[in-house]
Amino acid sequence: MDEETKMILDSAREAMDNALKHLEKKLVNIRAGKASPSMVNGVMVDYYGTPTPLNQVANVNTPDGMTISIQPWDKSLIPEIEKGIMLANLGFNPMNNGESVIINVPPLTEERRRDLAKQARMEGEEAKIGVRNDRKVANNEIKQLDCSEDMKKNLEIDIQEMTDNHISKIDNILAVKEKEIMTV
Repeated sequence: MDEETKMILDSAREAMDNALKHLEKKLVNIRAGKASPSMVNGVMVDYYGTPTPLNQVANVNTPDGMTISIQPWDKSLIPEIEKGIMLANLGFNPMNNGESVIINVPPLTEERRRDLAKQARMEGEEAKIGVRNDRKVANNEIKQLDCSEDMKKNLEIDIQEMTDNHISKIDNILAVKEKEIMTV
């Protein structure tokens, strides 16, 4: 295998691996029943006029499975943190005790679990589309190669096997996440 074909295969593999990593990051933010600091990862706080991620202005932890505690480094940020949580539309009702912001994470209803599972499947479908697009890019690069038709066919088969492998991994990741979401 020459350098150019190796580059095409490596590039396709890397792009498909990135689609898997992106899916895993997206799925971490879909809650599965118990409180986790990652539930508020997307919350932005207005920090003296600059939108700033919550974890850069406060300590976020979970004292128990149903509570998220947010301890700001600057107490004057408490109203901004509450506002940021409400704007993030996470379905949480933040409360403050003057020292910190506390979120009681309600147990998931059956309907909410189904919605979250559906959201996870949509993220999975987007990852599959990404993998298929990576396959298309690689196949187009193969068509441009200056080599025999047999070599091109073999490379396309390799790319298809790589695609099938990544789609299978996505299905496995989704199955685990759906089970996690649907487990009461």
